[in-house]
Amino acid sequence: MDKYGIDSHKLIYHVDRLNSWMNGENIYPIYMEASPSGACNHRCIYCGLDFMGYKPEFYDTQKFSKVLKELGGLGLKSIMYAGEGEPFLHKQFPLIIENTRAAGIDAAITTNAVLFKPEYADSILSNTQWIKVSINAGTAKTYSAIHKTCEDDFEKVINNMRHAAEVNKKNRYNCTLGMQMLLLTENKDEAVTLASIARDVGMEYLVIKPYSQHPQSITTKYNSITYKDYYDLADELEKLNTPDFNVVFRINAMKEWDENKKSYERCCALPFWSYIDSHGNVWGCSMYLRNDKFLYGNIFEQSFEVIWNGEKRKKSLLYTSTELDTSTCRVNCRMDKINSYLWNLKNPPAHINFI
Repeated sequence: MDKYGIDSHKLIYHVDRLNSWMNGENIYPIYMEASPSGACNHRCIYCGLDFMGYKPEFYDTQKFSKVLKELGGLGLKSIMYAGEGEPFLHKQFPLIIENTRAAGIDAAITTNAVLFKPEYADSILSNTQWIKVSINAGTAKTYSAIHKTCEDDFEKVINNMRHAAEVNKKNRYNCTLGMQMLLLTENKDEAVTLASIARDVGMEYLVIKPYSQHPQSITTKYNSITYKDYYDLADELEKLNTPDFNVVFRINAMKEWDENKKSYERCCALPFWSYIDSHGNVWGCSMYLRNDKFLYGNIFEQSFEVIWNGEKRKKSLLYTSTELDTSTCRVNCRMDKINSYLWNLKNPPAHINFI
């Protein structure tokens, strides 16, 4: 059960943009990830962006509001707020979410939810498509060890999300609430416990996903982890599914991690998405943060339109399409499924008319 397509992709629902790209046109992104905060209140032991340093950089809300209006006008469909820090550390984050909605852009949040205070619930839930909470254990003790925080944060998250679920249901907001666990050796025995908690507090799903080593990450503790011994967890977790709750056990992504294989030779996905870091820098890919070949410009210095149509991006796309070796890229990167799809479109097999 994966009714939200979490283990797949949704590019097939954007035929117009896809058709323009197939015809060689320069297109604006459909989806974007943005980091309103460079700081984080946790120091998770698996953090892929630890090399960014958790710096206390925050968007200027007024300036970013103007950027959002431009992005909406250019056809951007969605923004997921996450990035190198915790979004709710931005003191005006609810206003950023409201401004995103006002610009005609769908908003989503990936958060540890410790700071998702009850007083934020109405504003956030009424303007957000989905919220996914990173909670990587089923007990406070293990949670504290993995997130490198106090045990009290575990109950804060549970209580915050229970309240959010109640407000969401009472007001019939159209916000999907879920949780996710990165499956590690330390928490593998608590997946079922967490699934029960998530179901009981009113979440619609729990994602169980594999680790993915960021090439720049300081942390390398899990770069050799394998998941073949955990596949059977899927059957146990499935027993917890109900009409209102399901566990998305990303077994295909786990197998791809174990096998370390890609079905495409080049990255084709960059025209369809982008990443804006906490400084306002626009990147082609979050795996290559700090690599100038993937830095397009800064939204607080130039318009997004100028940045997206600039020479730096053109050179970056040329490099990506002709030189970048995808075997060195992050396994199960955000655009992995889209890249497989686009590669097959560009390099179809024989006899395609025999559908």
